[in-house]
Amino acid sequence: MNTYCNPLDLPYRYQHMNEQGRRYAFREGADPTLVYFKGTYYLFVSMSAGFFYSDDLLHWSFHADPDLLIYDYAPDVRQVGEYLYFCASRRSENCPILRSADPLHEKFKPVAAPFPFWDPDLFLDDDGRLYLYWGCTNTQPIWGVELDRETLEPIGEKTALIHGDPEHLGYERPGENGVVDKESSVMYRSLAPLFDPETRTLKLPEGVTDLGGYPVEALTKIFLAVGQPYIEGAFMTKHGGKYYLQYACPGTQYNTYADGVYVGESPLGPFTRQAANPFSAVTGGFLTGAGHGSTIADRYGNYWHAATMRISVNHDFERRVGLFPAGFDKDGVLYCNQNFASYPHRIPAGRFDPADWQPEWMLLSCGKAAFASSTAAGSDPSLAVDENIRTWWSAADAAPGQWLTVDLGRVMDVHAVQVNLADQDIALDLPPEAYGDDRHTRHIELEPQISHYAIEASTDGEHWAQLVSVARECSNGYYEVENGVAARYVRLVGGQLPYGQVLRVSGLRVFGRGGGAKPAPAQASAQRRGGLDAIVCWQPLAAMGAQGVNIRYGIAPDKLYLSHLVYGASEAALTTLTAGQTYYIAVDSFNENGVTPGPVFALQA
Repeated sequence: MNTYCNPLDLPYRYQHMNEQGRRYAFREGADPTLVYFKGTYYLFVSMSAGFFYSDDLLHWSFHADPDLLIYDYAPDVRQVGEYLYFCASRRSENCPILRSADPLHEKFKPVAAPFPFWDPDLFLDDDGRLYLYWGCTNTQPIWGVELDRETLEPIGEKTALIHGDPEHLGYERPGENGVVDKESSVMYRSLAPLFDPETRTLKLPEGVTDLGGYPVEALTKIFLAVGQPYIEGAFMTKHGGKYYLQYACPGTQYNTYADGVYVGESPLGPFTRQAANPFSAVTGGFLTGAGHGSTIADRYGNYWHAATMRISVNHDFERRVGLFPAGFDKDGVLYCNQNFASYPHRIPAGRFDPADWQPEWMLLSCGKAAFASSTAAGSDPSLAVDENIRTWWSAADAAPGQWLTVDLGRVMDVHAVQVNLADQDIALDLPPEAYGDDRHTRHIELEPQISHYAIEASTDGEHWAQLVSVARECSNGYYEVENGVAARYVRLVGGQLPYGQVLRVSGLRVFGRGGGAKPAPAQASAQRRGGLDAIVCWQPLAAMGAQGVNIRYGIAPDKLYLSHLVYGASEAALTTLTAGQTYYIAVDSFNENGVTPGPVFALQA
């Protein structure tokens, strides 16, 4: 296999929750830290009970390590000398820092525990000085401090480095598509009647000094923070003598979850916000969100950005990991190429220009006719081909042999299939001692949960050839078809699934070449709506022979680094803009046969 497809095909671990008697489960992988250490790529992901490793960024193996602070979020790893240093997040006690010279054969051993922090990032500068960045709240900034190389204790006072600014940065506004909805917060609704707008404080009833143990000052701070972005997930990359301090916002559960970047001349700043921000954002398409990540150079000098992508249906933290080509342009601007972010990507063995990447295979299954062996009440096979990982088709029961078929409409050249399985109604009755986090509400499943299914193809719907038989731990399986296969129908046949689940599919995605003409160019226009938003319009898709459009936009005609993928519509909102910044836009039409670039035009500030 020479390609991959987001979300990465990793064995994401089940998280079994017991919150106030409510039992449910979901799979999670988030906050990825990617590192190249002694000739091997390592990928550390929250709630994985171990880590992944690879020789080529394509083929990942899992190394179980249930002793590695598995209930501490946001694992960070950095090479310091001959060791790989590891730390993660704790608020109420000092965070351990561990290290290993050979993570695959030698356990990480603790070497220090300097102070509490959340979402840490260690950074070793070229001069041998060591720094730590951290922060994950909607009330405080990203912090930084130098550490003593030997004791790992802070040298001097911490420095505030990045503050939120949602009034001027559209991408920092918390809410779906940047729409802030304070009333959706139970906390906000319960405290709003107590808020005095003149004094901007909460006034508790006479004789009441606290609520739930929180004094009025703390409650007021919490109340005023509702609707403010989480500023979190720091990561430092040094390039060309400059320091690129990255951060995530506004919240992992939103489609606008993104990574921004500030640039400085020294590790502790001062930092200036890069004009082209966010540098990582996937706001449209099958799977959205691209925040809390890490940016590294591979063995050839190519840059890659690993990031968190959201599902957030069973739980806000139901998430996956994405990997994107990244780079620095001639002006030192950090960017990602996230056009068609969840289409197959090929990783070359050598240097490449990330700006040149275009999809080699197009999506053949979107909106096509789908039918199934059975369907649960309230479900529909079309939900497996609607390009939305947050909806899914469910079989009626768990009987073996349930199947789902998509009709591509005609024979096409199929090169890859991605099978995205959904989880629903999983509730295990576990003993209290099974819940390992400090709140005793979460149990990470350590035993591999195997999914069994087969993918078949046919030209006539009667005679079938098996493309692959699967029996492994996977929720987002991706399968490349060597040399391709001619097919009109692609069928998924289910077998035994984790915890006896019925077959549920959020995306039966077929990629290849349609064999027809590319669409006509889009005739697009755009209008600014305030400082932070814009509406982009184009002619009906049918008139172009298009499946959808990919809106590319950025701060200059040669810096269209942001993108927004749209299916089945003739307008879309851009909600990640910066106030006062002029943007340039190109609307590219696409279908099963390829992409037709649109002309670049200006969107005035």
